[in-house]
Amino acid sequence: MKTPFFHLLSANIWYNKDKDAMEMVGGEGMMNTDLKLPAGKTMTIEDVKQLLERYQMALKKTGEQLCWAYEQAAFPYTVRIHESVLYLQGDGRLYKGMAISVRTAGEETFIDIALPPGATHGDKGKANEFSKWLAKTLGGELHLFSGRTMVFGSA
Repeated sequence: MKTPFFHLLSANIWYNKDKDAMEMVGGEGMMNTDLKLPAGKTMTIEDVKQLLERYQMALKKTGEQLCWAYEQAAFPYTVRIHESVLYLQGDGRLYKGMAISVRTAGEETFIDIALPPGATHGDKGKANEFSKWLAKTLGGELHLFSGRTMVFGSA
């Protein structure tokens, strides 16, 4: 079964290229989390991509210590970049994917992680893991899918 590839058009509109249609997600179905970076700290999508590669390398090293391919289980995504958005395409069975983008509002910088329609519990768990790792690495205020907020000191 082929997984649809979604493009994040805005905070709550996804383009499903398989259906050649836009899908709106809002209210209960809206699945996004964001990390508000500490004042004065800026970030680009390329910086986030480098952090994602660092995260994958850490998972790979954990796998080497355990003598198994932990990275494949811990990060079952293919990374693509399109129009300043990182798309993590899942394996299609247990993981559908997610989108990561960077936005600024005045002097504040945010890293957004959004899940497409039909995202699985696995996607949500992986997004939570990565967003918490980002928050520990960069510091800032993490707004989770559940609505809860976690505050991390600057790294």
